[in-house]
Amino acid sequence: MKPTLIVLAAGMGSRYGSLKQLDGVGPHGETIIDYAVYDAIKAGYGKVVFVIREIFAEEFKAKITSKFDDRINIVFAFQAIDSPINGIDKFPERSKPWGTAHAVLVAKDLVTEPFAVVNADDFYGRDALKILAEFLTNQVSENHFAMVGYQLTKTLSHNGSVSRGICEMDSEGKLTTVVERTQIERIDNKIYFTETDNQVELAEDNLVSMNLWGFHPSIFETMEVQFVEFVKNIDGDHPKVEFFIPLVVNDLINNFKASVQVLPTKSQWYGVTYKEDKPMVQKAMHELTLKGSYPNGLWK
Repeated sequence: MKPTLIVLAAGMGSRYGSLKQLDGVGPHGETIIDYAVYDAIKAGYGKVVFVIREIFAEEFKAKITSKFDDRINIVFAFQAIDSPINGIDKFPERSKPWGTAHAVLVAKDLVTEPFAVVNADDFYGRDALKILAEFLTNQVSENHFAMVGYQLTKTLSHNGSVSRGICEMDSEGKLTTVVERTQIERIDNKIYFTETDNQVELAEDNLVSMNLWGFHPSIFETMEVQFVEFVKNIDGDHPKVEFFIPLVVNDLINNFKASVQVLPTKSQWYGVTYKEDKPMVQKAMHELTLKGSYPNGLWK
């Protein structure tokens, strides 16, 4: 059974200022999503599930999936603040989406095979998707998952600070926790994060999570139970808290209910965190095309 790729594309990119999932970065206007799907096909995935907001479904299909819907099975899941979840009769009032783990959860009824999760606005590289596909085909189980770890130095922006989940692992390369660090940036050839106004140095080769996960479909039941508890315990003064994938994973690890293998990759990550990042990503995609990593026109 071929694994599935879930693409989280419901966000609007508040810092970027527009629907960046539809922005072209390739030589012929290809989006980052185009590259993710192209790499997924090459890596052996059999289906792509796009988690989007229903309001822009037609635009998304016209501008994105119409280019490749004859090459791989495409389905859609719609994420809304009140997307029905078993165990929740009424959601608290809020304007902010529920986060990445909730986005995965809304795809529950569409996925019965092992699956990978990617962000729509991150370029992960074919090597990363390939090693994860191999894990999902040969090693995944109901209580053994995976996360691709990127070298920190290959995930930074030249145009501002970023937040990254720093991975801590045991001697077997299994994840023990993901620690979120904020305001990470390079200063005088060293990498620092800011903690309570103090700058703390990080190693160049620290492995970080870029939200590239591999799961067995058993994770859906766990996510559902945790999300119901999450919603019940929300403080009314915190209407913007989100249900993130690392919350689910850390809980499983801490309670010895699952293990997560960290799969290191040397792939260069690219993303458009800031508008100023776009020219750099465009330059990288052009160079990869010139090198022959991608055809000159992905879907020709």
